[in-house]
Amino acid sequence: MRGLLYIIAVILVIGWLFGAFIHPFGGGLIHILLVIAIISVLLGVIRRA
Repeated sequence: MRGLLYIIAVILVIGWLFGAFIHPFGGGLIHILLVIAIISVLLGVIRRA
């Protein structure tokens, strides 16, 4: 499960970077992707501790 959260986080961060810097397609969606990625990483860290 921990590996899956990191994979999801990486995909969301890549999507955020793509949307923010290469092809902006909606400001709100980009920031939602970033927040979801951060939450995924935090959940992985919290569950590991």
